[in-house]
Amino acid sequence: MATQQTRSLARFMMAPSVVLLLVWMVVPLALTLWFSFQQYNPLNPIRDGFVGFSNYALFYSNPAFLQSILNTLTLVISVLLITVIGGILLALLIDQPMWGQGIVRILVISPFFVMPPVAALVWKNMIMHPQYGVFADIARFFGAQPIDWFGQHPMTAIIIIVAWQWLPFATLILLTALQSLDGEQKEAAEMDGAGFISRFIYLTLPHMSRAITVVILIQTIFLLSVYAEILVTTNGGPGYASTNLPFLVYQKALLEFKIGQASAGGIIAVILANIVAFFAMRAVGKNLDK
Repeated sequence: MATQQTRSLARFMMAPSVVLLLVWMVVPLALTLWFSFQQYNPLNPIRDGFVGFSNYALFYSNPAFLQSILNTLTLVISVLLITVIGGILLALLIDQPMWGQGIVRILVISPFFVMPPVAALVWKNMIMHPQYGVFADIARFFGAQPIDWFGQHPMTAIIIIVAWQWLPFATLILLTALQSLDGEQKEAAEMDGAGFISRFIYLTLPHMSRAITVVILIQTIFLLSVYAEILVTTNGGPGYASTNLPFLVYQKALLEFKIGQASAGGIIAVILANIVAFFAMRAVGKNLDK
């Protein structure tokens, strides 16, 4: 058991890292909050000054704002559904004894190590290209018309790319949880005559519930900030069809040079992320307390 002296020593040793982390987080957030109340344009600094909540009102009145919120939530929910369900199925599959099991597991998790811009470029130019892509060749093979994914179904294309990147992460976490299931419980269930579906519903799935909630929490935090895939593939278009909140902030800051409105959008994104994280943490906490 740790004594008061060892606890104090641990706090003292951790203090520099904690202070550095707080500075790393608080200073950019404070500057963003300050700029959100300023009219700052680096191309026209003469008009700088305090404007109150005008930037928030302008950002909210932007025609793309509500669409970006809807796209952000659609992306998060869709990718979570695909990765959680697909992760469970893949974890069950690669947990089975097979030849070359280690190689199969490496191949399954390998997409997670591909950088988002690289993955987006590969999908855009080699897989989803309407003329030269793999999907186009498959469609022509079956006598169908190739689909212009990024022109006709931009959000669907973004969801597929992002889900492909995050599916290995979910699979790895869920596979670890699956392998921690006591083998004696499986044998007992089999001896009682429980089939595969019954064992999955009443034994495997409840055992994986904690891992599922952790996957949902971690992925939600990162999915709320998806940006590179949209920039590389659709650039937010056509129109605002694939513009999410982070990309709208990017447009305001680096394309229109409206730093004040972009900062206001950043604060709104932080608030949205904290609301989502709050409910996700509550769900995780309830599962971990069971």
